[in-house]
Amino acid sequence: MNRNTFLKKLSIISAASIINPIECISDNLDNDITIMHTNDFHSHIDPFPLNHNKYAGLGGISKRSSIINLIRKNNKNTLLLDAGDIIQGTPYFNYFGGNLEFKLMNLLKYDCITLGNHDFDNGLIKLKELIKLAKFDTVISNYKFNDLNIEDEILKYKIFYKGKFKIGVFGLGIKLDGLVNKNLYGNTKYINPLECAHTTSKFLKFNEKCNLIICLSHLGYSYNSNRISDIKLAKNNNYIDLIIGGHTHTLLDRPTLVKDVNNNKKYIFQAGWGGLYLGKIDIKLTREGLEFLNKFSIINI
Repeated sequence: MNRNTFLKKLSIISAASIINPIECISDNLDNDITIMHTNDFHSHIDPFPLNHNKYAGLGGISKRSSIINLIRKNNKNTLLLDAGDIIQGTPYFNYFGGNLEFKLMNLLKYDCITLGNHDFDNGLIKLKELIKLAKFDTVISNYKFNDLNIEDEILKYKIFYKGKFKIGVFGLGIKLDGLVNKNLYGNTKYINPLECAHTTSKFLKFNEKCNLIICLSHLGYSYNSNRISDIKLAKNNNYIDLIIGGHTHTLLDRPTLVKDVNNNKKYIFQAGWGGLYLGKIDIKLTREGLEFLNKFSIINI
């Protein structure tokens, strides 16, 4: 091979190796994220009893911890989220008042939660104590807390940076009236969640420039009535990408795909209850936007 031929081939190889970073975005691990999620834990720290007629030996926070650690080991970018009702349901809550549950969630390194109705079951003073105990963030957009300065401990939204992702996470709670004794939630004001979701998600999209917007919802998956649900939220919001739900204890082995009025796709997830399952969602950032990979899973614990 003469010198001119060699240089010509070398220039072709060199040109081929110069790749536009945008074109290779899908091959970069910084463009992948794994979302892990739980809901309606209800203080089920231990596995269900071996004589339980449906869930014998299942669940337990120790097994959940092992699974979470394995997922983190195999994925560079992760978030661990919870959609509320962490406490109430076993003697652990009666004895420890929620402290044990929150301390264990600290050890599992949760990133963010929202509040469920049962998280008010020991009143606002205790709720504030639990939130201050947490090493993770608490978000909720549609409650206005008018007592005890508890609002200082709760965020309207939280932004996380994971690789190339800028993730906006906010929370929505169910109407407490009729579910919780008024003495326990005091002067907490419930605001229409559809309106709050629109305002918050639009702000995250256009002001904060988030490329992934997640709503932690304790509204409930779906109802036969006109009550506001995750389904109704998804249909009426143009900016949310992903809804992680709770309250109705719905086990979705596959996400529910909903399109809004502008034909934007939203995915709704919910992982049962009682710490029996861990939801796992894998998302890739591509030139076209978000790609929800075909790796949705509900992991039995």
